[in-house]
Amino acid sequence: MVFTVIVPIFFLLALGYLSVKLQLLSKEQVNAVGAFVIKIALPALFFQSLAAKDLHEIWYPEYFAIYTGVTFLLYILAFVIITQYFKNTHSQASVLSLGAAMSNTGLIGTAVLSLLMGQKAMVYTSLVVIIESVLLIPVVLILAEMGTQQKANLFAIIKNTLLMLLKNPLFMGVMLGIACAIFQIHIPKQLDQVLSLLGQTASPLALFSIGGGIVGLTLKYVNVQSFYLVVSSNLLMPLLMFLGLSYLTDVSQEMVYAGTIIAALPMPTIFGMLGQAYGLNEKTLTPLLMSTIFGFVVVSILITLWWA
Repeated sequence: MVFTVIVPIFFLLALGYLSVKLQLLSKEQVNAVGAFVIKIALPALFFQSLAAKDLHEIWYPEYFAIYTGVTFLLYILAFVIITQYFKNTHSQASVLSLGAAMSNTGLIGTAVLSLLMGQKAMVYTSLVVIIESVLLIPVVLILAEMGTQQKANLFAIIKNTLLMLLKNPLFMGVMLGIACAIFQIHIPKQLDQVLSLLGQTASPLALFSIGGGIVGLTLKYVNVQSFYLVVSSNLLMPLLMFLGLSYLTDVSQEMVYAGTIIAALPMPTIFGMLGQAYGLNEKTLTPLLMSTIFGFVVVSILITLWWA
């Protein structure tokens, strides 16, 4: 089981990396593959998987509460440390703190957990996508915008953030799937087949695009701040998730493992994108690369321990 999961993951990552390194594909073409996954394949996969279930099969309030609590605990802690100890501005800290408290749930999490748990993985990842998309990312964007504007129009910032959220295909795929489950709306067979075919491409293409995306990233900003972000994201977060789910809830062992593995995943690509948007290019890309390498090591160890 371990090699059945780990070997394909690293082969797909290596294939993506070599495709760009050997110039079989350009970085832009691989980025287009990643865009297809995040905007089309993954939304289709979440929508189709969640719509086929009953509400009690996809809503776990204890799991949701623990993951939300750990996420914001680490985000707030990082915000304080990054502003007070590392002397960043509030706007910079709002973006940098994201690296300490968010995983690449959509792309990597879906791919890894699908290999481990099949369709059940969509339930665990979808709840985390809601936490990240509805709660965490809007907070980050609002704080970042408020920090860059002397006279910030809070209403306008919140409005623009909500509009951006509603245009997010991944978020809409999850929410529409949950809505179908709540109201028992069944997808027509032909549409279900189309969504299923699109969804099947998500996991391999996600890993392929992540591998290709690594090409060109360098470790130019290796310092204490970068190490702190990686430790928080890839060690402290999964540890707190494991302890919280194990001792504060009555959820299944499978759910404990799923939540812990999601928390241990590398930082999300949006961390690097926001870093570029707010003038923090190297401060985000360096820990992102470090987290990508270290996160896969941690996840591989966890899979070996729990599925050996």
